[in-house]
Amino acid sequence: MAQALDDDARRLAELGYRQELARTWSGFSNFAISFSIISILAGCFTTFGQAWNNGGPLAISVGWPLISAFILIIGFCMSELVSAYPTAGGIYWWAAKLGRPVHGWFTGWLNLIGLIAVTASVDYGCATFLNIVIGRFSDSWAAGNALHQTFLLFAVILVLHALINIYSHRLISVLQNVSVWWHVFGAAAVVLILIFGPSKHQSVGFLFEQFNNSGFGNGSSGPTFWLYVLPLGFLLTQYTITGFDACAHVSEETHGASTSAAKGLWQSIFYSAIGGWILLLAFLFAATDVDAVNKEFGFVGAIFTSSLSSTLATVVFGISTIGQFFCGMSCVTSMSRMTYAFSRDGAVPGWRLWSKVDRNRTPVNAIIGGCLVALLITLPALYAPPGSATPVAFLAVVSIAVIGLYLAFLIPIWLRLRAGDSFQAGPWTLGRKYKVLGWIAVIEIAIISIYFILPIAPSGVPGNKDFAWTSVNYAPIAVGAVLIGIALWWNLSAKNWFTGPRRTIDEIDQPEPVA
Repeated sequence: MAQALDDDARRLAELGYRQELARTWSGFSNFAISFSIISILAGCFTTFGQAWNNGGPLAISVGWPLISAFILIIGFCMSELVSAYPTAGGIYWWAAKLGRPVHGWFTGWLNLIGLIAVTASVDYGCATFLNIVIGRFSDSWAAGNALHQTFLLFAVILVLHALINIYSHRLISVLQNVSVWWHVFGAAAVVLILIFGPSKHQSVGFLFEQFNNSGFGNGSSGPTFWLYVLPLGFLLTQYTITGFDACAHVSEETHGASTSAAKGLWQSIFYSAIGGWILLLAFLFAATDVDAVNKEFGFVGAIFTSSLSSTLATVVFGISTIGQFFCGMSCVTSMSRMTYAFSRDGAVPGWRLWSKVDRNRTPVNAIIGGCLVALLITLPALYAPPGSATPVAFLAVVSIAVIGLYLAFLIPIWLRLRAGDSFQAGPWTLGRKYKVLGWIAVIEIAIISIYFILPIAPSGVPGNKDFAWTSVNYAPIAVGAVLIGIALWWNLSAKNWFTGPRRTIDEIDQPEPVA
């Protein structure tokens, strides 16, 4: 190459790729994108009701730190991998390197599906809260069809996030940094409002009470509650603390990626877990009107409207909405980089289109295509089950995101376990601890992947007298269909031409043909 490579570009060349994306991100910016995607101002607000109805305060006060610890272990395993292989393909590349092309094939598609679903769920959640904020200033808007209004806002937010990612590449890393401080100071402001705003608070004992508003089983005791209902409540934590693979997807744009991306990944989980727990405890202490929250199916907004003045409640809704907007922006960045990287290796139909970068070195087509798919898979959210204001489709998209991403995490972690001492670690390594941590990660992911394809409501169980298609958790249908589809595609075609990561550096190294 005409100019000397810096250490990052040299390492990327060793992995087989030339430096195409602009490497302008600092280590803090790398940490910031995962911290923003985890977004305690998004997941803690939008899926609070899932834990409230399936386990109650216990699922939150105890469930959050318990599941966070397991997720941190998963993060440690992935930090070791990104340190060894700092590429935009991230998880898919690790699987292909440690295993065979078939491992990379399944990992890549699961990761891509998960990232698109995360983008859809975050932006839909943002639209839900924006709809509430607008309604608090306009009575006519508040009286409208909430489902249709939310979907319209969802589409607008997706377009805005696509435009920001397309035209503001250099601004994105700055906005990621702003997002971190918005989440830190915004969450702190919400906690202070919930401490000083309400006239009274719940006792410490309330944190360990058990609710079962799911419709499954009889009350908050017995095998059904402990083995089925309560674990469904853990979706709050498992969904909120995800998307941290973004540190890997932007590693080709990060300085000192072998170290900074590894640290950014586990640190984004650790600090989000602490901040999220404090925020959720503040919710619970302020939930003095339990009946009001139950009446709104566990919607967290009922806590604010029942315990705070109208002005303070609006401020809380506004802080969360802006935080969710930042989160969705980061999700589009991560999703587009994964699409670009997977397409660069020829795995996605029309890969030449999706792997193309513009003059600003931005994968514009990947951004647009991913946002369109996110819009399409959320169309069922235009309908809600009878008697509910929340579409089951939202929770289904959330489940798809969790299952897709965590299964994609599982494959390279398992392959790393299989590789044993032959694995060539980077500067950040687990050492001998990789065995116990790796097996804990694999088992936890396998268990949660089973739970989150199960029915979320009794009316979504086939054969139930109140069965309604609008109540069906279509996560197993969507994920199952995709798994069957990519398995058939692999066996009928892809195994003959997909060889895993392609070396683009060779295109530079080859001498020019003689005329």
